[in-house]
Amino acid sequence: MIREAKLKDAKDLSSLMNTLGYPSSEEEMSHRMKRILSKNDYMTYVYEEHGVCAGMIGMTYSVAYHTDEPHVRVISFVVDESKQGRGIGRSLMEKAEVWAKSRNAKTIMLNSGNRKERRDTHEIYKHYGFNSRATGFYKSL
Repeated sequence: MIREAKLKDAKDLSSLMNTLGYPSSEEEMSHRMKRILSKNDYMTYVYEEHGVCAGMIGMTYSVAYHTDEPHVRVISFVVDESKQGRGIGRSLMEKAEVWAKSRNAKTIMLNSGNRKERRDTHEIYKHYGFNSRATGFYKSL
């Protein structure tokens, strides 16, 4: 079942962040979720199975300088490794698209690392209808 994330999901979400390669404690995730849940332009959905979050997608709605069309950016998207290949990711992405359309967004976008281990994931994104268009640059401050 897909539902909006709640603060009580912090433990499961921290485990999913670890799966993505971003070690996070339950306390850290709880702090992050408090901030995220207080923002109207953010949405987090979880796929709950037997009382446990088996996957999640988190996104934000925003406007841009280069176009009049608003967009939604997927910030986090992950399915528990033991649950992959069952359509959970596709269901979460479809739910994200419904939310994006409800906000009148014209585009949904996401970033993904260029690491070798992400190649299969990139193929999944293409299968979902995403096109690879940009290269991201990051600088720590």
